[in-house]
Amino acid sequence: MLRKRLPRDHPIRALPHGDGSAAWLTEQGHPELARIVANHPVGRLVDEERYRTWSAFAGREERIVAYADKRAAQRLAPMSVRFADWDHRYGETRGWGGAERGLAWQRAQRLEADVCRAASVEPDDVRRLAWTGPALRAARVILDSPGASGEAGAQQ
Repeated sequence: MLRKRLPRDHPIRALPHGDGSAAWLTEQGHPELARIVANHPVGRLVDEERYRTWSAFAGREERIVAYADKRAAQRLAPMSVRFADWDHRYGETRGWGGAERGLAWQRAQRLEADVCRAASVEPDDVRRLAWTGPALRAARVILDSPGASGEAGAQQ
């Protein structure tokens, strides 16, 4: 979604999703959030070197963001639903499937167990709080308004 909101010639559009999100946050004056989102994409779970470093050094916030990415799209869903969506969207033709998918699933399950244990909740008890729907709608209005930093939303 971020990519679609940037002008076509913006250099961040050329970056992979996590790196682009981190670069955008830095550009927007929030460099302290960049590391938290840089390694959230599911593909990072199969990049052996990046995963090893991330899993050794990631803080609680980084783990929560990575876990949230495995549970939420437009709606909150179990990880199995998100993985099924990725299976459908990316499949074997885009390097998703087989051993890589299995490794991502195994590591995502470990991440879920770690985050839920730290929060003292079971995965089935994870829910969006009542205020998140209105907050997300308000954020969309702001991003879609003229003069917002996401003003390029019409350019796709």
